[in-house]
Amino acid sequence: MKRLIACCGLDCENCDARIATINNDDKLREETAQKWSAMNNTSEITPETINCTGCRVEGAKFAYCSNYCEIRKCVQTKGFNTCGDCKEMDHCPTVGLIFQHNPSAKENLLSSI
Repeated sequence: MKRLIACCGLDCENCDARIATINNDDKLREETAQKWSAMNNTSEITPETINCTGCRVEGAKFAYCSNYCEIRKCVQTKGFNTCGDCKEMDHCPTVGLIFQHNPSAKENLLSSI
């Protein structure tokens, strides 16, 4: 499995936060903060918070991913690499929300089994 597949199956390699971090791209940080703020109906996402190297690799994490993501916490607690290692994945309501909005996330996890 690619190391840049997140615990939930999202592809960190194509994530705007990671791309902005790797390229030190402040314009992309600004655009991403605006987009994510609108998607999540919050003003707490600012360009300064858009720093991440990926869910499962060393380095900076977007605040939500490092502190609040229930999926990442669950995977770490169970000692898994991703949700793809869990027998309950197909019936899990938490990761199921990710799959509803991004079916390729489930495909990423299934291709790693």
